[in-house]
Amino acid sequence: MGKWYSGWWAAGLLALMAIPAGCGGGGADTPGPASRPDIVFILTDDLDADAVASMPQVQALIGDQGLRMERHMVSLSLCCPSRVTGLRGQFAHNTGIFSNDSQTGGFQTAHALGLETDTIATWLQQAGYRTALFGKYLNGYPRTAPSDTYIPPGWDDWASPVGGDPYSSYDYTLNVNGVKQVHGHDPADHLTDVIAGLALDFLERQWRERPQQPYLLMLTPYAPHSPANPAPRHADAFPGATAPRPPSFDEADVSDKPAWVQALPRLGDTQTAHIDALYRRRLQSLLAVDEMVGRLVERLRTAGRLSNTFIVFTSDNGYHMGQHRLLPGKATGYEEDLRVPLLVRGPGIAAGTRQTGLSANVDHAPTLAEIAGAAMPAWVDGRSLLPLWRGQAVSGWRQALLLEYRPANPDLQAAAADRTLEPPDPQERARGQAVLDQGFAGLRMADDTTVLLYDGGDAEHYDLRSDPWQLNNGHAALPASRQQQLATWIRRLQAASGADLRQLESAPP
Repeated sequence: MGKWYSGWWAAGLLALMAIPAGCGGGGADTPGPASRPDIVFILTDDLDADAVASMPQVQALIGDQGLRMERHMVSLSLCCPSRVTGLRGQFAHNTGIFSNDSQTGGFQTAHALGLETDTIATWLQQAGYRTALFGKYLNGYPRTAPSDTYIPPGWDDWASPVGGDPYSSYDYTLNVNGVKQVHGHDPADHLTDVIAGLALDFLERQWRERPQQPYLLMLTPYAPHSPANPAPRHADAFPGATAPRPPSFDEADVSDKPAWVQALPRLGDTQTAHIDALYRRRLQSLLAVDEMVGRLVERLRTAGRLSNTFIVFTSDNGYHMGQHRLLPGKATGYEEDLRVPLLVRGPGIAAGTRQTGLSANVDHAPTLAEIAGAAMPAWVDGRSLLPLWRGQAVSGWRQALLLEYRPANPDLQAAAADRTLEPPDPQERARGQAVLDQGFAGLRMADDTTVLLYDGGDAEHYDLRSDPWQLNNGHAALPASRQQQLATWIRRLQAASGADLRQLESAPP
């Protein structure tokens, strides 16, 4: 299992089993019969870290009753690479998944490489957990699969869209445990609500049929991904809300930015209005997710299962909306795209905790494996967050997170023809912005600095302590020795995996 994994697990499990009923807040209850914790993992789509403040039940029932990770990042801000990283605990250079496109990523590539045969689902299933996924899987699913009712290895219960227009939240077809289920455009067909219903039904069946068996319930709603259509009951929420206007919004002076940013025109009134309209829809679409969380927590509480359940809430990537002149989208190395929410409650986690250790989506799989006591391969790059969640002192923690991106050419015509494919973000649809044609690698460091090195030779360095909006590129002012040290650190991380990679993260070479 590796030195970082073992040692404290046995003691931690005994301590976990001894936690009294009601610990974790949200109402006292009686522990369920399963001794190992149950896990509910909620992965939203394109939710930046700041927008989660608009979700009162997520805040009150998870964040306030547990912990917020304040420096939680993704290593590659794009849906499919992030989801594969989360399922396997590997960086993109080790999964080979760099995009949503079938040429350099997507479900098709992950399936062809056999990545699905070794994931958190298979590890927990082998450890005796029942596993369920309801919602979005990998971009492009189920293209190139043996059938359009294909269920990936490791999942006992399954419901994921295989046809129609799931990103619109209506008029889609679900693969529900191998049976197609067609949904139309009635209010009851709103996809987030359907996912919530599937989740509650799974819990009832699990408790009735397998009350002693622990489970992993992974819920992956499409919200707030564009077009971010809200449930009808929320269509008038947040009247007059406008996208935040930080100093980086429609940034006036980009002369120190890379050439691809310098080439961007200023945002006009029409573009700004479109950004504001999308921002309101994003907030509205999240309200159904917020209600889903409230329903789940209440049902866990009334069933006497809440105190023995980890509930994790996060996102596959962040999202920029006008910062640095960028139309809405992701895939950059800027903070808006990298930083995502991570709120968690569960056994042994003190209510109201805030943790500042540098964490990332690559840590999701090893953390869930740690909770379940499941074995995992030595090639896993990430590390368990459970010690941080429980307030334990950890030596040698990550001091830098590798960032990496390789360009892809999204097929906009294919996305228009097959609505199960991810619709292009405004930045792709309107301007084909040059960042999509240029790769980069970088570091997001625990001291709140970021360095980005582009394939074309440009470079950026920001000190977020004095420049939180990343307005002043300080790379040229760094001593040559520091520039070389950072470049070497990046190159070595890009060539590393497993324990060697974790060791490299802890200190510069």
